[in-house]
Amino acid sequence: MTHPTSALSNVVHQRVRLGILTVLRQVSRADFTYLRDRLELTDGNLSRNLAVLEESRFVTIEKTFEGKRPKTWVKITKAGGRALAEEIDALRRLLHELELDGGRKRQ
Repeated sequence: MTHPTSALSNVVHQRVRLGILTVLRQVSRADFTYLRDRLELTDGNLSRNLAVLEESRFVTIEKTFEGKRPKTWVKITKAGGRALAEEIDALRRLLHELELDGGRKRQ
């Protein structure tokens, strides 16, 4: 039987990207500033992690203008929602295995 960690996604499991996807799962879309402030990130850190998620097709990014001000909107895709659900499922299986083990160390 494979270990539950084998189901963790290298793209999704990273702390910032997991945070982005969980926030986006709770709203229809979010703007860049909201994500940055909600997750307490720098502009550069958020931008880089959004690029990784966009390349994986887990989010879509739309750049618009409100008046003369640029605004960047981010939305989770169906694939992103599935990837997040799979990640959560893998984490639940891992926790379940630890609970069954009762915290005993094995030799």
